[in-house]
Amino acid sequence: YQRRVHGGREGTIMATKVADPSKYGVIVATPDDTILEFVEKPQVYVSNRINAGIYIMNPSVLKRIKIEPTSIEKVVFPAMAAEKELKVLDLRGHWMDIGQPKDYLVGLTLFLTSLANSSTRKCELATNKQGDDFTILNNVIIAPNVKIGKGSVIGPNVSIAEDCVIGEGVRLQSCALFRNVKIDNNAWVNKSILGWDCEVGKWTRVDNVTVFGEDVRAKSEIYLNGALVLPHKTLGESSDTPAIIM
Repeated sequence: YQRRVHGGREGTIMATKVADPSKYGVIVATPDDTILEFVEKPQVYVSNRINAGIYIMNPSVLKRIKIEPTSIEKVVFPAMAAEKELKVLDLRGHWMDIGQPKDYLVGLTLFLTSLANSSTRKCELATNKQGDDFTILNNVIIAPNVKIGKGSVIGPNVSIAEDCVIGEGVRLQSCALFRNVKIDNNAWVNKSILGWDCEVGKWTRVDNVTVFGEDVRAKSEIYLNGALVLPHKTLGESSDTPAIIM
């Protein structure tokens, strides 16, 4: 296995090619894909292959990790590269960086679109059933035990996790709701991410890449525009301009 996957080396890093490598740490490798070094945000072109975040490692790599806070990418991998014990393989298919909230939402849209275009996975998307008194638009994925109130409109491009409760007359689009989120009647959520155990009050509007950390409560009749809200906060006033709320 080690010879087939790693070419006799100790580990393999999956890579993807990007148009602008100056924004990333890049991988410099030999023609036979042996990694030589990692160069952080190069201003002069040395490579367009970046770490895709998928690693295939021999268990012996664990012995290289000290019993102390250690960065695998900054400490272990450079040492392995210096010993020529790392191989790089190009990742096939689509890849994108979702480290920023707006990119996460783009990634969600692309994923849901891929489900819609898949002959085998399209069934994972939610559709209205006979007797529903709410509306589901295109490309929505909803956990089985979610409760949705009368007159709500969900979609397009919405993900709703387990134990969420959506009130009556709610509008959700281009957003992700993590587990146990509660949205009260007539609230509106667009292009936003709501973390675990959050609540949105009646007639509250959440918009423009607003992000709630865990256990955030937005009271009724407020407007949140591009707010980044740290966990365990209760919001009683509007935030009309993008801001970090600590």
